[in-house]
Amino acid sequence: MTPSLVAENLSLCQVGKEIFHIEKLALHRGEVLALVGPNGAGKTSLLLTLALLHPPTTGTIAFNGIAAMNGNVLSLRRRMAVVFQDALLLDCTVLRNVMIPLRIRGVPKEEATERAKKWLNHFGIAHLTSGKARHLSGGEAQRTSLARAFALEPEFLFLDEPLGALDYPTRKALLSELGQILKNTNMTTLFVTHDFTEIPYVASMVGVLFEGRLVKYGTVREVFGEELLESKVWTPWEVEH
Repeated sequence: MTPSLVAENLSLCQVGKEIFHIEKLALHRGEVLALVGPNGAGKTSLLLTLALLHPPTTGTIAFNGIAAMNGNVLSLRRRMAVVFQDALLLDCTVLRNVMIPLRIRGVPKEEATERAKKWLNHFGIAHLTSGKARHLSGGEAQRTSLARAFALEPEFLFLDEPLGALDYPTRKALLSELGQILKNTNMTTLFVTHDFTEIPYVASMVGVLFEGRLVKYGTVREVFGEELLESKVWTPWEVEH
């Protein structure tokens, strides 16, 4: 099966320093890859590069066999959605926050409304539809951000530590829901996290990034091992690199 996303010889250098260098990374359609590693490993920089929000220094990125180039970056971005650690909501209602990106992409108003309400319901905040975004709790704001991304029904979904700013009870509740929703969609997903305990809930594949290099790659069980996975009490340093 041909991968949906392929990056080869991909690197990023800033101020004379190499941030990451990836020989090859491939994601298949519907696959959820968790990218983990310590702070400063280059996780967010790699995600932004793969999402075509930051041009690489070297290498190529292809989506369904189409190489990203200057002339087609905008059209390729329209097939993606990105969620960051901070919700980055607009100062309007929850419903409009989810609808506006759909309208920008040309979705008719009626359909945009239906899709927005559908995904707000999926993330358990349909009752907040008419509420102002500035009045939301952290968990509610991130649910809105996730609903906004999923409502776009993207082929490629990039999640950059989307639960990192939430308290433990909120994060745990949302993790289970997010994992189930990802299983029920066919979005090719890159999920960046520094918290290894999130991975079994959301991903089937894992890449460990260390000092800008992909030092381990495989299924959750291949990377973590049976005993470590069953314990669910780990730190990043328990995975040898």
